Amino acid sequence: MLDTLLPILIFVALALAAIGAWRRIRLWRQGRPSPVPFFRGLAAVPRRYLVDLHHVVARDKVMSNTHVATAGGFVLAAVLMILVHGLNLAEGVLGWPLLAASAVMFGGSLFVMRRRRNPPARLSRGPWMRLPWSLMAFSLGVLLATLPTVGILPQDAGSWVLAATLTLLVAWGIAELFLGMTWGGPMKHAFAGALHLAFHRRPERFSSRSGGEGRSTGLKALDLDDEQAPLGVQTPSDFTWNQLLGFDACVQCGRCEAVCPAFAAGQPLNPKKLIQDMVVGMAGGTDAGYHGSPYPDRPIGEHRGDPQGPIVAQAGQTLVDADTLWSCTTCRACVEECPMMIEHVDAIVDMRRFLTLEQGSTPNKGAEVIDNLIATDNPGGFDPGSRMHWAADLDLSLMRDVGQAEVLLWLGDGVFDMRNQRTLRALIKVLRAARVDFAVLGDEERDSGDVARRLGDEATFQSLAKRNIATLSQYRFQRIVTCDPHSFHVLRNEYGELGGHYTVSHHSTYIAELYDAGRLQFTSWKRGTVTYHDPCYLGRYNGEYEAPRHVLKALGIDVAEMTRSGHRSRCCGGGGAAAITDIPGKQRIPDMRMNDVRETGADLVAVGCPQCTAMLEGVVDSPADVRDIAEFAADALVVESSSDAVPPTVSDNASSSQEVVS
Repeated sequence: MLDTLLPILIFVALALAAIGAWRRIRLWRQGRPSPVPFFRGLAAVPRRYLVDLHHVVARDKVMSNTHVATAGGFVLAAVLMILVHGLNLAEGVLGWPLLAASAVMFGGSLFVMRRRRNPPARLSRGPWMRLPWSLMAFSLGVLLATLPTVGILPQDAGSWVLAATLTLLVAWGIAELFLGMTWGGPMKHAFAGALHLAFHRRPERFSSRSGGEGRSTGLKALDLDDEQAPLGVQTPSDFTWNQLLGFDACVQCGRCEAVCPAFAAGQPLNPKKLIQDMVVGMAGGTDAGYHGSPYPDRPIGEHRGDPQGPIVAQAGQTLVDADTLWSCTTCRACVEECPMMIEHVDAIVDMRRFLTLEQGSTPNKGAEVIDNLIATDNPGGFDPGSRMHWAADLDLSLMRDVGQAEVLLWLGDGVFDMRNQRTLRALIKVLRAARVDFAVLGDEERDSGDVARRLGDEATFQSLAKRNIATLSQYRFQRIVTCDPHSFHVLRNEYGELGGHYTVSHHSTYIAELYDAGRLQFTSWKRGTVTYHDPCYLGRYNGEYEAPRHVLKALGIDVAEMTRSGHRSRCCGGGGAAAITDIPGKQRIPDMRMNDVRETGADLVAVGCPQCTAMLEGVVDSPADVRDIAEFAADALVVESSSDAVPPTVSDNASSSQEVVS
């Protein structure tokens, strides 16, 4: 009886799954065109899955092994089941591997069952709670149905009742696993996820052998000359089709939710819920079927959307509230943790672009900052001619006077902030101690455009960037060095699309290089316990975690690491113009970060970003003082001259007598 029922069941399920796949693809194709390398992308899927995706999944060893057993067992069992029970091919030979694959899958499903017995808050419930049972039903049904095939049981063993029971078990599993992949359900991520890996919007994120470079974090530029191209995303169908595909690949694991600083602070953002809302908008309907954590203080069931309808409605029911989009700090923690490699930040900025460029609805001080950038080339609205007033006593070389230099020191808009001026002075002291040939643009330097771009004003960003590129093209230098990770990121990763290609270093990286080259000497630091806060735009965006720690180690500092450090560092709350839009929550993100500091017992927090300095120093009753890496280095310098008035050059024959500067 099984010989008759199973082939019918298998091929009916495959036909229905194919119809579901066609329907699913039509949903994705509502999005705007996006060219992809079709066959090369498909060929890269195995490596992207086994290497790049599992590199993220493997951060949780237990679930990584569970996923390998369950997913790997299912894929192998499904293929062999079609060959053995569907086509009756090589039953005696392939039956044993099918038996083994089913057994491995069953073992994995037991771990999934254990995980779902008391799931953490970040995991979605609802249909996901039945998934372990479906996995067990499929694997156990196939396993028992294969026993006669390999001769463990006689071919005519059992009654029609047993045959019907096994068929029902297999049918239950097939309904969830085969049909669910394309018609919707917990297994939808398997089908969409595989194609998402093939046609990813950022193929550069994958390892070189998978057709990428291993990192891609710069926002993609809008073509402002194309009158047909939308200025940002107003409706779900304004996303590219492979962005919609990426949203559909979400496995609802909640890893993004667990690391989101805005969600932890009680602001109305949950990156997992946001992605699921995009899926709702793509298909049409409400969020009533969502079974995970809601946006803080925003109930489930009140949001509705459709492919052609506005995502953020100005009146009536909306798919997403504007405050949800403006809560994001663009820290990229969600993207870093996502095992499906979904690009949450890209989607949020795309939607911000429409709100800013088309509706002019940037909240709080956002509009004022944009007006300042347009009028004065800096977000604070300061007189551009006053950019170098703070350095009147430093006799800095200007590029317009010297024409070329080894290093172009990019000062950033921290020049208008008295606290950051201390950092810049410390960095200049270090550069002069190392006899670096450097110069600055002075009044020719404009804001890098980072704030404008994160606020969604792509036009102002491109205007600033193009003018900066035109200025830089007049001079010769080997590299740009800056103490601002936001400027560092934009200059290094986002000016390229507009024609500006430069070698850019964060000041911590450059100081580490100078020390390793023997151009700097330090005394040992003996002034308390130090912890280090990783800036998002230096760490997660650009992969630089070691250089700042290397500098601190050179000073004899044994860093007391916070629990959330490195690629899991908690954001300071100042990125993505979040300090400007200032969406309220239950607590402040920098307060949470300083609580992380308090847990280490550190007296000092080493930072490498003016935004981080401002946010962390703004915490009331701070448990530790905040100092930039450059300040640590400058305070521990062993230099060859007591005078910093005249910048030494490589050819200087200054006195070789040394003194300790403390």
